[in-house]
Amino acid sequence: VLFLQIVHILNMTSAKIVSFLLHPEESLHSLQNRIEFETGISTGNQELLLETGICLDPRKPASQCVIDGVRGWDSYMVYLFDKSKTVYDGPFASRSLSDCVNYIVQDSKIQLPIPQLRKVWAEAVHYVIGLKEDYSRLFQGQRAAMLSLLRYNANLIKMKNNMVSASQQLKAKLEFFHQSIRLDLERYSDQMAYGISSEKMLKAWKEMEEKASQCAQAEDIGYLDEQIMALHTEIVELQKSPYARRQGEVMESLEQRAIDLYKQLKTRPPDHAYSDSTDMVKIIVQTVQSQDRVLKELFGHLSKLLGCKQKIIDLLPEIEVALNNIKEADNSVMQMQGKRQREIWHLLKIACTQSSSRSLVSSSLEGTASTPTATWSSQSSSGNAAPHPLSSLAAPEDGENFADVIRENVNYLELFSSILQEVRQEQNCMMVS
Repeated sequence: VLFLQIVHILNMTSAKIVSFLLHPEESLHSLQNRIEFETGISTGNQELLLETGICLDPRKPASQCVIDGVRGWDSYMVYLFDKSKTVYDGPFASRSLSDCVNYIVQDSKIQLPIPQLRKVWAEAVHYVIGLKEDYSRLFQGQRAAMLSLLRYNANLIKMKNNMVSASQQLKAKLEFFHQSIRLDLERYSDQMAYGISSEKMLKAWKEMEEKASQCAQAEDIGYLDEQIMALHTEIVELQKSPYARRQGEVMESLEQRAIDLYKQLKTRPPDHAYSDSTDMVKIIVQTVQSQDRVLKELFGHLSKLLGCKQKIIDLLPEIEVALNNIKEADNSVMQMQGKRQREIWHLLKIACTQSSSRSLVSSSLEGTASTPTATWSSQSSSGNAAPHPLSSLAAPEDGENFADVIRENVNYLELFSSILQEVRQEQNCMMVS
């Protein structure tokens, strides 16, 4: 018997306890099917919470519902909630009276012998204690719901912080991108008259600026932030509510009064005396009324907790979508920034190539112009006498100089032609891109 595993499940929708004997290595899904048969709550809508507010793990066996050891195994509860409901309003019937207790409740002034009265009052005390324990278990279920809500809220805060951080990063990158592209467009316009121009590239840059303005919509998370802040305020108010604390003081005092009354009856000698049950019935009625009041407050508070939890569940996908939109916009901005920088470096390469080609052409022209001048000056400095008709012919060294100049000019011409061809190819590639 000690090795049997029994799980007690408190159905918070009906305030009733159902117990199951667990089979060896039974899965949680199998247990949920049995719960569905007993309670009518489908497996998809079942939420099973431990006292700590932790939801049962479907990957683990059903034995996770049972605590280890012997002490307290019969009082440990698992709390069942219906995900399809957020309002728990009853009616919740109190536990039924036994026949003998119901007999004295119907007529509290009836006289009974002391020995018989002891048995009736013992059952009455048990009934009062049971009402108090019923409330205590339901309050513990409400506490489990609160702890579960706080776990969901912690996850919501984490996701909200990630969303706010990503939004701020996107905002900073967009500001940097807008300032950069405005400066690039201004500088590009200044050099168009005498530098390099590309209508296709200019159009692409302006399209980037418009696309960046559209990306700014992703950073607008104000509507989500407002909902989250309002939800946080609501949760804090629920935590501060007096209904979040145990309200069974009146029931506990009534329980103690019933026990004291029974102890007084026990001390009376078992003679032929008779007595009525007016005082005990009064305690029973007050306990039932107190339980009705505190249960109404408890389930009203529980409904608010479950309502907040459902709001969090509805908000989480919206935050996920906002995070994905921010990440996509961030990637788009970084891609546009990288593309624009590559185009700027491409323009710089073309400008450097054109500059080097001009310097090569100018240096070649200067070299060809200086050679005839030097030759002419060397001829004119030979004297004032009339030159010999053959003296105007070029000397062997002069012929070699002219041949070198011609070869050098041919080399410069070939180099210049190849440079111009490379520049045309790069310009065509840039226009296509």
